[in-house]
Amino acid sequence: MDLTPRLQLMNWLVSQGLSGLPENDLIRGFCERCRAQGLDLSRGMVFIDTLHPIFEGRGFRWSDSETNESDIFEYGSTAEGDAAQNWRRSTFFHMLENGHDEMRIDLADCASLDFSMIDDLAAKGHRHFLAFVHRFGEAGTIGQMDCVYSYWVTRRADGFDEGNLSALRDLVPMLGLAIKSAAQVEIARTLGRVYLGRDASEQVMRGRISRGVTERIKAVLWFSDLRGSTAISETIAPDEIIPFLNDYAQAAIDAIHDAGGDVLKLIGDGVLAMFTGEDMTAAKRAALRAEHRFRHNTASLNATRTAAGRPTTSAYVGLHVGEVFYGNIGSEDRLDFTVVGPAVNEVSRIASMCRSVDRELLASSDFQAGLDAVGRRYLVSTGRFALRGIGRAQDLYTLDPGIASDEAAAGSYARYLKS
Repeated sequence: MDLTPRLQLMNWLVSQGLSGLPENDLIRGFCERCRAQGLDLSRGMVFIDTLHPIFEGRGFRWSDSETNESDIFEYGSTAEGDAAQNWRRSTFFHMLENGHDEMRIDLADCASLDFSMIDDLAAKGHRHFLAFVHRFGEAGTIGQMDCVYSYWVTRRADGFDEGNLSALRDLVPMLGLAIKSAAQVEIARTLGRVYLGRDASEQVMRGRISRGVTERIKAVLWFSDLRGSTAISETIAPDEIIPFLNDYAQAAIDAIHDAGGDVLKLIGDGVLAMFTGEDMTAAKRAALRAEHRFRHNTASLNATRTAAGRPTTSAYVGLHVGEVFYGNIGSEDRLDFTVVGPAVNEVSRIASMCRSVDRELLASSDFQAGLDAVGRRYLVSTGRFALRGIGRAQDLYTLDPGIASDEAAAGSYARYLKS
């Protein structure tokens, strides 16, 4: 590849990296432009570790022929099991162990090499293999993300000539930088979703990070906590406490997210969430749908934990509706994006009343009154209560016990939640 098209491709990589072109589009555009300039690539793959609670990293691939492979893939931990064995047989592991940044293999003469992928590439007609490891400096490392790995192959019988090798040595680092830039944006979004919640993360990513920047919104509020978790924690091994809390938090968070809610805060074994929208009746039905799904998740979880001889529990849920302030609260260098206001205190008090009336769900008068006529029929009053720290007494409502005992009533309620 001559100097002019090489510089043009570098400029394209810089401009697309700045514009935020997705990684799979970057590698496809890169390979197609290389081929147009006579650099006869037949396959390319780039992968980069990341900072994610589930995945160790993400990869992106391109081929000159149709395949059943996805152009994007994610991979879990390579620290154990088959994944660890495959990683240790890879050219990239060999390069890291031996301090190499580049590795070339003639695929026509690779029978003696015990590297993963190599035989498969040769069988598909590829003739020459070139791998790069581009390392980051200490300041550029995020979690496991400390380098970009890539390999490039060609079907040309004589492989990559010196001109092509020189072009790839110049261009691949530019591609790696663009992919690293995109990966860092994805890491920021992931960390925001994991630690702040989905909507709060989007608000922060859009620039709402100044202290005191809040908005007044009307929201359906959810507060749940586990029944008897303190007593259970005192009877199980210390290394079982976190898995216990995680299991039930997963059951609640999955249910809330499935119903369209946002989890705002995890407080020990408690979960604070909200459901919003222009139609508050629909938001209330979504909260009831989440509570219903939470019970199913908990029943399934308890069956699994019982079979494993592990302790089980259930949870109390309080539902309320009211105006809250939603936004940044804290100091100049330590902010929390959350909701505050009397309604938040009230929903936690409602949840705590579940123990007193021996009900797993309690909803406020405001929540019940704002439901449609059909929805109100499924809630029954448990009595009138004065909540601690709340100036007014009110009726608290729970699900009609008939829903749990009568199959027809249960089916009717399930159909209502889906409407």
